[in-house]
Amino acid sequence: MKALLVYPKYPDSFWSFKHALKFIGVKAALPPLGLLTIASMLPEEWEKRLIDMNVRKLKDEDLRWADYVMISAMSIQQESTNDVIDRCRKLGVKIIAGGSLFTSEPERFPEVDHLVLNEGEITLAAFLEDLEKGYPRRIYTTDQKPQLDNTPVPLWELINMNDYSTMSIQFSRGCPYDCEFCDITALFGRKPRLKPTDKFIKELDAIYKSGWRGGVFIVDDNFIGNKVRLKKELLPAVIEWMDKNRNPFWFITEASINLADDDQLLQLMQRANFASVFIGIETPDEESLQECNKFHNINRDLISSVKKIQNYGIQVSGGFIVGFDSDTPSIFDRQINFIQKSGIVTAMVGLLKAPVGTRLFDRLKKENRILPDTDFSGDNTDLSLNFVPKMNIQKLTNGYKKIVTTIYDPKPYYDRVMEFFKEFRPAKKKGLSMLRFCYVKGLFRAMVILGILEKGRRHYWKFLMKTLVKYPRFFPEAITFAIYGFHFRKIFGSFPQPEGGS
Repeated sequence: MKALLVYPKYPDSFWSFKHALKFIGVKAALPPLGLLTIASMLPEEWEKRLIDMNVRKLKDEDLRWADYVMISAMSIQQESTNDVIDRCRKLGVKIIAGGSLFTSEPERFPEVDHLVLNEGEITLAAFLEDLEKGYPRRIYTTDQKPQLDNTPVPLWELINMNDYSTMSIQFSRGCPYDCEFCDITALFGRKPRLKPTDKFIKELDAIYKSGWRGGVFIVDDNFIGNKVRLKKELLPAVIEWMDKNRNPFWFITEASINLADDDQLLQLMQRANFASVFIGIETPDEESLQECNKFHNINRDLISSVKKIQNYGIQVSGGFIVGFDSDTPSIFDRQINFIQKSGIVTAMVGLLKAPVGTRLFDRLKKENRILPDTDFSGDNTDLSLNFVPKMNIQKLTNGYKKIVTTIYDPKPYYDRVMEFFKEFRPAKKKGLSMLRFCYVKGLFRAMVILGILEKGRRHYWKFLMKTLVKYPRFFPEAITFAIYGFHFRKIFGSFPQPEGGS
């Protein structure tokens, strides 16, 4: 068999970092970890090729080469996914598809020959067994949640690591919380399933031996879902491995805000060289937090929690949402004020969406508020809504535009970076520094584009001077954040600037 594994293209969004990556000469932020893992589950004798459409174009000759095209995608990739499916049908190439896009709404893809849904450790194995017998079914699905003991090491040789800014690894699946708008628990369950520590270390070895030095994203939806195992086993093992290998990586992950409540865990993550953590803050409004079942964010000083994590040298990226039923028109200014005071530099603000399979979708459907013939785009920055909000739609979208154009306008954005630097206390580490993101080419491009060509250049130079005077140690981070800000302004460039914008 010849298997062509295809990862469809992302649209230009918050998460693509497309405009930032151009500064440092790489093509995509993250490799397709799911497909690389699936590739390791395929029979050894199969010929395998992988095309990440975020890195290079998919040509018809690539499709003609394959006996099967294997597609994995998330909802945000659906436009590119549909294009790949159409091209395969025209060329008569058979398609095997999986991933959250297909698992959530399999009925939307009648053209796909075989839908291998849910988690591949179970369904792909069943498909391959039937394929060998000559009688593969069209749909493979399961309610079982596999343990991760036998999940193989990803087949890293299928990609060129130099195409990416960060590598990926997984420790767990599932999340103990059940936020109304989130489909993670529907897909992976509420009980986190963990890889054995020795397997995780083996995967670190594989990335290291492939030549990678730099950022590694632990892709878990909530890395701290099982704090006991983290503190007793995984983090001590990672610290030992990092020391032995002279700190070749820094780590990025996702967690819940209660990370701030555990000093021991924060200390261990700092020692293991965790540089950044994404946390779903969502909203400073407690009524909206109760509405969406985000109870672990309630009855706490969210800004103090964020700053405590920053005090341990871990940058907090934050997810924010507007459009809850409880939101009033005051929420837009409240979100802006919260974000500015928190020092959360990369604030991912989006409109509320209702993914299929979530409790939010089910509730809104019972209330007859799901819009017919409107697909869930998966992109919370595209201004589309798949349900009727309580707030007037024009008021909601205008308020959203006000938030993102204000917080990424050069002056408030650089002010927020300086607020972050006030709280940032990274440990001094020997070995690789964060400078990878700011090597010479990126630095000079930033000086030209941000310091000469962009109209907010006066704020850029003022920001760099302040950094050199007050926080010279953080100059590499300052360049990185300046480049991120440029990306976010490009994303929202089609939005009108708020009054007084630079």
